[in-house]
Amino acid sequence: MSEVFDTRRCTLGEGPLWHPERQQLFWFDILEKRLHTQINTDQQTWQFDEHVSAAGWIDRDRLLIASNTKLFEFNIATGTCRDICPLEADNSVTRSNDGRADPQGGFWIGTMGMNAEPGAGAIYRYYRGELRKLVPDVTISNAICFAPSGKTAYYADTDLQKIWRLSLDKQGWPMGTPDVFVDLAADKLFPDGAVVDANGNLWNAQWGAHRVACYSPDGQLIDTIEFPAAQISCPAFGGQDMSTLFATSAAIGISGDENGLTYSANTSARGQREHPVIL
Repeated sequence: MSEVFDTRRCTLGEGPLWHPERQQLFWFDILEKRLHTQINTDQQTWQFDEHVSAAGWIDRDRLLIASNTKLFEFNIATGTCRDICPLEADNSVTRSNDGRADPQGGFWIGTMGMNAEPGAGAIYRYYRGELRKLVPDVTISNAICFAPSGKTAYYADTDLQKIWRLSLDKQGWPMGTPDVFVDLAADKLFPDGAVVDANGNLWNAQWGAHRVACYSPDGQLIDTIEFPAAQISCPAFGGQDMSTLFATSAAIGISGDENGLTYSANTSARGQREHPVIL
């Protein structure tokens, strides 16, 4: 059973991150250029000049955040920023979208066209000072997440209705070619953000379907959690014992006060502790 975690209505809620050292949830409203947080019912919002969409944690007070044009370090305590590297800074068509840190300390970030222009986006990995393009020609980058072993990465192109699986080497770089993990086209479902739990099951938000669906490591549907909002965008595990599933949603293009809120649901699963980014 899901319930409302935070009542601030996001035009495009995305990128929930449970900070393990702060025991605190952060998430973004991409189109309003905001970062939100809530802890013990206390709410805080930071306003930025660019679209911001995803983050990894560096230490207790610092996040690595992806924006339209760059990756930058954000200090939660002081509100100050420090540029790390450009991200498609010379491309006015695209913005950042889904992203997550991998077990090796790399940060994966996807881009997409402002208007979901076909093939305009890509997926990158930032690792120890290097930003490398991994997957070109992506329309809507999503579902970036990792198996607990650090040997497998997942990602989706929402437009193609598929989630792919990719093998990683010891440093977290891709090996070989990706294969299809789940094909949702036959069910007319659109994969959005995703996270992998401690048992290796992948939990995928499905845009327009009011739900997060859980798939076993071999791609079989094993559970679903329903939400009032139709456009559930991304899940994250958190809470004291990592069994709470948080989920962002979006109000864009749809009516109803339930859309755009951030939700939580108790589960029988346990999430992975989010991995820190190594700059």
